[in-house]
Amino acid sequence: MQSTVLDPTLTATLSAAENSAYKLVIANKNYSSWSMRAWVTMTAFGIPFQEIRIPLDQPDTGNKIAIYSSSGRVPVLVTRETSIWDSLAICEYLAEQFPEKNMWPQDMVGRALARSICAEMHSGFPGLRSAMTMNIRARLPGRGRTPEAQGDIGRVCEIWESCLANFGHYDFLFGDFSIADAYFAPVATRFITYDVFLAPALRAYVDRLLNHPAVDQWIREAEAETEVIERFELDME
Repeated sequence: MQSTVLDPTLTATLSAAENSAYKLVIANKNYSSWSMRAWVTMTAFGIPFQEIRIPLDQPDTGNKIAIYSSSGRVPVLVTRETSIWDSLAICEYLAEQFPEKNMWPQDMVGRALARSICAEMHSGFPGLRSAMTMNIRARLPGRGRTPEAQGDIGRVCEIWESCLANFGHYDFLFGDFSIADAYFAPVATRFITYDVFLAPALRAYVDRLLNHPAVDQWIREAEAETEVIERFELDME
């Protein structure tokens, strides 16, 4: 029998995840934007965690999620002390646990604005969410252009332009990659799915964001998934 030799780096990564203090409960990578935000944040900043993926719209989905959180929603970060069932709360918790990682901008003004745009994304953009659902595998050029979605696209562009002009001296919204970039990563995938026209500087930002190793890994794993959830595929007909 031929033995399999694992890459030492991969072995170390798997071992760290298995022994980690954190478990991150997520849904399908192709569809779950909220899961993506927490997962990309933890991966980008090198925080080991055990991934627990629970596909949506299965007969046992609710029961499986309920094991980790009574909210019935993902993502959920399970720590040794508690469970945290909101993506922004997860990011804030981790930023406090690992202050040396500088997950928020170090500049006080930049940090306040980064939190502001994450909070706006967290609670707003209903037109974009409903008309242009996240579906990384799909290509739906021109679909979902409701007036509400168009207004939300304009607001996202306004945010990006302002951040890049005032803080983005390197590649990302506030210079170095931060929670703010992780929070807008699902929007960047939507702009590819629905072929949203962007000014050259914003298209370049989307390209840099999608090519970030953590975001790229999520996208590749989303594309490899085989589950099809009909309510997210209706626009493909």
